[in-house]
Amino acid sequence: MGGAAEQLDDYTSDCRARVAFEVLANRWDSVVVFTIAAYGPMRPAVLRTRIGGISQKVLNDALRRLEYNGLVERRPYREAPPRVDYALTEAGAALLEPMRVMGAWAVRHADAILDAQERFEARRRPPGPDPLARAT
Repeated sequence: MGGAAEQLDDYTSDCRARVAFEVLANRWDSVVVFTIAAYGPMRPAVLRTRIGGISQKVLNDALRRLEYNGLVERRPYREAPPRVDYALTEAGAALLEPMRVMGAWAVRHADAILDAQERFEARRRPPGPDPLARAT
């Protein structure tokens, strides 16, 4: 009848719903997907420039993960010099809608989450003056 225990069974270790969360567990993967969606297929160097703030290694790792998960397609061209670009697959493009919903959730709740993190960290600090603070 759809009770809470029944709903929890939907998220056991071997369920397919968890795949969706694991696919974008890395913070850069969603940025890569959104950038390819916004500008279309592109070479890694152009993608890196469009994103900004991402190292070549981190971008390569993200592209490999996204290709492994079937969200982007690596398209090599037989040219001299050789080139490759990356495009979203159907699954990658379909992921945009739930990512936008998650983004809207983050906009709505980010301040509360950051406040909770700050309160949690404050409880973990030892009482008394901050030993790293400089006396003036």
